[in-house]
Amino acid sequence: MRIAIAAPLMESVPPPLYGGTERVVSTLTEELVRRGHDVTLFASGDSRTSANLVACAPQALRLDQTERDAVKYSWMELRELYRRAGDFDLVHNHADYAAFPFAQMSRTPTVSTAHGRLDLAPIRREYATFPEQELISISDSQRAPLPTARWVRTVYNGIDLTHFHFQATSEDYLVFLGRISPEKRPDRAIEIARKVGMRLIIAAKVDPLDQAYYDHAIAPLIRDCSLVEYIGEVNEAEKDVLLGGAHAYLFPIDWPEPFGLTMVEAMATGTPVIAYRAGSVPEIIVDGVTGFICDSFVAMVDAVPRVGSLGRQACRDHVARWFSAEAMADGYERAYRAVLDGALEEETTSERALATEATSRRLALAL
Repeated sequence: MRIAIAAPLMESVPPPLYGGTERVVSTLTEELVRRGHDVTLFASGDSRTSANLVACAPQALRLDQTERDAVKYSWMELRELYRRAGDFDLVHNHADYAAFPFAQMSRTPTVSTAHGRLDLAPIRREYATFPEQELISISDSQRAPLPTARWVRTVYNGIDLTHFHFQATSEDYLVFLGRISPEKRPDRAIEIARKVGMRLIIAAKVDPLDQAYYDHAIAPLIRDCSLVEYIGEVNEAEKDVLLGGAHAYLFPIDWPEPFGLTMVEAMATGTPVIAYRAGSVPEIIVDGVTGFICDSFVAMVDAVPRVGSLGRQACRDHVARWFSAEAMADGYERAYRAVLDGALEEETTSERALATEATSRRLALAL
């Protein structure tokens, strides 16, 4: 199959540091190429891929201090992709709703993966403007704000398991990873560490929009707690070592997280996850087997000493079965066929049956 993939331009594919969407795009692209598909990746010029690369910006825009107009490059990317659309059987869009007007005018089918939250009113309006756009969700919970959208199926994000190494034993520390922002609740993670008296390593970026939050709300907490160490962003190899050595990974979110790739990365190394019940969390963690899903801050604190009763191999096995690159590519190949065959309604019905079966299997694993 000839597939064009549109990636966001803020990070390279794959990103050197933070960048969940771009990392997923990279993993999918490489697996599709491995399976024999003819893939063309539209991404930043510093991307690394075995697919055909079309450079749509000289380098990742977040790292280019001279460039402030990200919208300009996004439009240029999409203009170039859809100028060539006739060369492809299908366009797989990961660049959100900016591609929808182009897709509407193209004879080549476009399927778009929604990577972000969909519950905010401006975003719902953008999606509602293009009700014909065929969409893929990265969790069932992500669909809730747009129940009547043209959903093809849910495909869970996957990781390259060769990048994450299983560690059978852990050290005496907790980890918070990803991004410092109010909805990620690093303040909760710090307070959990303080309550249980265990060291916490925070490996996270601070976006310009969140700098004031970090300076006024988080930095003082870090300074006042000797148990907390803030090390900034880490690359994938550093993340592998950091997660693998942890007693538990803390995911104390306060928003409808569409997926939460770091939970999967932690479990891939054998480290259980202690997460607040929100968004996709119940779809990713098997409560009492690969971590604990908590309904309160107190429950998260109480879960820390209970992590020792969980099997680290079960965490790794769970990821290998449900969240590998292979499982993700299987899901997308089925979605592509559904779009090309015009079998969306049947596919969606089938997917609900598959989701029910998956839930039953996950419950059986937990028993």
